Amino acid sequence: MSANSHLDIGDRIQSNRVHGSLYHDEQIFQEELERIWFKTWVYVGHESELPNNNDFIMKSIGPQPIIMVRDKSGEIQLLQNRCPHRGNQVCVKQKGNAKLFTCPYHSWTFANSGELMGFAFPEGYEGHETADKSKLGLAKVPRVASYRGFVFGSMAEEGPSLEDHLGGAAEMLDRVCLTSPEGEIEVTAGFLQHKTRSNWKFLVENETDGYHPAFVHSSIFGVADSGIGALYSNKSTALARDYGNGHTEIDLRPEFRKADVPLQWFGTTAERLPDYVASMNAAYGEKRAREIMIDGTPHAMIYPNLFIAEIQLFVIQPVAVNETVQHVTALQFKGAPDLNRRMRQQTMGSVGPAGFLLADDSEMYERTQRGVQSKNPEWLFLGRGEQREYRDDDGFRVSHATDETPSRGIWRHYRALMEA
Repeated sequence: MSANSHLDIGDRIQSNRVHGSLYHDEQIFQEELERIWFKTWVYVGHESELPNNNDFIMKSIGPQPIIMVRDKSGEIQLLQNRCPHRGNQVCVKQKGNAKLFTCPYHSWTFANSGELMGFAFPEGYEGHETADKSKLGLAKVPRVASYRGFVFGSMAEEGPSLEDHLGGAAEMLDRVCLTSPEGEIEVTAGFLQHKTRSNWKFLVENETDGYHPAFVHSSIFGVADSGIGALYSNKSTALARDYGNGHTEIDLRPEFRKADVPLQWFGTTAERLPDYVASMNAAYGEKRAREIMIDGTPHAMIYPNLFIAEIQLFVIQPVAVNETVQHVTALQFKGAPDLNRRMRQQTMGSVGPAGFLLADDSEMYERTQRGVQSKNPEWLFLGRGEQREYRDDDGFRVSHATDETPSRGIWRHYRALMEA
């Protein structure tokens, strides 16, 4: 048992502070898997990763491996990568195209929609000729839903709809798609994987923490010379927003609108991407296209694992109480080849093997993971900006970009899920 086992979740989460054990207690981590990762909606992948019928790609829900497949009828299925016979993994390739999956252990064969098609040496099974195979297929994720091409899965048979789960945060995904002349994104650039020795919740909080960039990322801001640092300064007009249900955002649009320069969110100018600008003007009209290109894509965290970082898409995967993998790819906008090329280059420069950005964050994650295991005091303070937090016109909590409004919102939702 944990040394803090006498504390329940309610004791460990207060209005402006949380107990350090929430990040390193193994028992709590196991409860999180059951109450959050295997119960709520979790982002799994994007429809564009499966362009053809019978395409498949390996994904996960928490630490559990999942096969995301577009079956022969074109429907997207989420299958557990586990043979019902002896538990072996039936798919060992990262991605491909296959109508059937055959378990390498005893050669049970399954359709890519999950049904058992047959087993080797069938005469060993009594009544094999008339046996009901329907209960021996690959287990399916009970609920699968998609929003604007973003595919989510829920291991719970019942619960809120995906629309209810996303709530007002769905508008952030709408904004991502608006940046494309064709209204769609594509996840086709391939993923980088970064492993960090840290609890997954540090990553979720950090993604919309506007307090750290001016300090942790000062090196890359200095090299890039793009004015990004000013977005997170004490004088910034950018906002931190809590959408509820754990979804949060650093809304940089007030700063971009004040500058009134298209594509400043990407650190470039319209003159450098003439084909993209022309396509946007044709798609939306010059006035609306200009508004979209000024606002840019959001800095958005969809709880518990999807992070849109303007030009990149991150998927957070908890592996252990003190180990997390980040899967990162460059966003690609349908109908925007010139912008996409620069998206890929900039992603490699910021989060690639030699990039500064993710290395900076990973160092902070691992240091905090070590720090929270210290004794007396064991609490972490999350009270920045409480006194200036207010409700926006849509009823969402907002405050200054450097305030901890997002973290407090994340923990309120976490507590609700863990106590449900």
